[in-house]
Amino acid sequence: MKEQSKIPTSKVQRATKFVTTGAKIGGNYLKHYGKKVLTGDSDRAELDKSNAEDIYESLSNLKGSALKMAQMLSMDKNILPDAYQNKFMMAQYSAPPLSFPLVVKTFKKYFEKGPLDIFDTFTSSAVNAASMGQVHKATLDGKDLAVKVQYPGVGESVSSDIKMVKPIALRMFNLNNLDVDSYFAEIEERLLEETDYELELKHSQEISKAADHIDGVFFPKYYPEYSSKMVITMDWLKGQHLNEFVNQNISQETRNLIGQRLWDFYEFQVHELRTVHADPHPGNFLFREDGSIGIIDFGCVKVIPDEYYYSYFEIVRGGALKTGGRLEELFKQLYFIYEDDSEEDKEFYMDLFKETLELLTQPYYQDEFDFSDDSFFKKIYATGEMLSKSEKLRKSKRPRGSHHAIYLNRTYFGLYNMLNSIGAKINTKNQFLKSKAQVVE
Repeated sequence: MKEQSKIPTSKVQRATKFVTTGAKIGGNYLKHYGKKVLTGDSDRAELDKSNAEDIYESLSNLKGSALKMAQMLSMDKNILPDAYQNKFMMAQYSAPPLSFPLVVKTFKKYFEKGPLDIFDTFTSSAVNAASMGQVHKATLDGKDLAVKVQYPGVGESVSSDIKMVKPIALRMFNLNNLDVDSYFAEIEERLLEETDYELELKHSQEISKAADHIDGVFFPKYYPEYSSKMVITMDWLKGQHLNEFVNQNISQETRNLIGQRLWDFYEFQVHELRTVHADPHPGNFLFREDGSIGIIDFGCVKVIPDEYYYSYFEIVRGGALKTGGRLEELFKQLYFIYEDDSEEDKEFYMDLFKETLELLTQPYYQDEFDFSDDSFFKKIYATGEMLSKSEKLRKSKRPRGSHHAIYLNRTYFGLYNMLNSIGAKINTKNQFLKSKAQVVE
C-alpha cells in the first residue's frame, strides 16, 4: 500500500480536500445521469462504488477524526449502502500508512531519539494503519512489542473536522440543527481524548488491571518509559482479527465461549467500573482458537455518570419497561420527554422510546440469547430507519435522549454486531443479575 509523506493539517488544507472530494462526487453523478440519458441504463451500485472510493481516498489522506467517523459508520450495517460500508471498513485495519521519516520525526520530538536508537529492531513500514495512528512491530531485549504512533496534526484538527462534518451528518441522519450541540460536544470530547495517548495509557493500565480476573480475556503489558503523548508501546499480542477468525471452521462451542467472554468483559465494565471501552469495532480485538480474546486499544473510553447509569438501568433491570412503574419520571431524567411537553407529545415519545428500548434490551429478559439470529438485527435496523424517518422526531425543537447515550449505545451496538458475526449464543440474564451494581428504587 502506498505510504503518505504528509497529512493536510491546517483548516484550509483540510477544507480544500473536502471541497475537492465534493467536486469528484458531483462528477460521478454527472457521469451516472449522463449514462442514463444516453443509454437508458443506470447502475446505482456503480455510482455508490465510485463515490465510496473517492470519499474513502479523501478521508484516508486526511486521517484523524474525519476517517474515524467513516470507521464508526462502517460498524452500522444499515446506515450505508454496501459499497460504502465495505470501503469504510478498511479504516478499521488498513488505511494508507505514514512514511518512515514522519514516524522518526515524531520519536525525535518526544524522545530526542529515533525508534532505531531506542529499540533493537523497528519495522520501517507500519504493520497496521487505522484512523488515528499506525502500529509498528519492534523488539527489545528479546521481547516483541507493538508501538502505536499517532498521525501528526490529528489532535489539532478534531474541532475543525467536526464543524465540517456536522452539516453532512445533520442531512444524513435527518437531525434538527436546534439543540444538538451537546451531541457534537460529546463526540468532540471523546475524539480529543483519543488523540491523548498519555490518557489512553492511563485508561489501558487501569482497565486491564481491573478486568484481569475475567477468564479468557487478556491484555498487553504497557511500557510508560517508551510512551508519550503521541506514542504508546505495549507487548505484541498474537491472534487474529474477527473477519479472519470467523471464516475458519470454528466450533459452535468455541463461538459461544468467545461470545460469553466478550459479554462478561463489557458487563463488568458497565456495571462494576462504570468506565467502558467504547470502541468495540473488530480491529481492537484479537481472537485465538482456544477461545481467548486480546483487547489492544483503549483510546475511546466513556465514563458513565451515576445519574445516567441509575436512570437507564432502573428501566432495564428494575423492569419499568414491563410494569410501567416510574417510567415517565425516568424518561424525563433521560431527556426522552420534558416536563413542559404537551400531553400529545409525551404520549408519542413515551410510546416511541418504550418500543425502541423493549427491542434493544431483549437480551436482558432471556436466560440465553442467540445473537446469530439475524431477525433480531433486522428489527433493530428497521427501528433505526423508522426513527430516522420520523418527521415529528426530526422536527423536535429539543434533543430526545441524553448525550451520554451516544457512546453507550455505540458500545452495545458494536458488541451486538460482533456477537452476531461470531454467531454466539450466550447467557445474558444471569450474568447481568450477578452485578454488584445496585439500582435505586
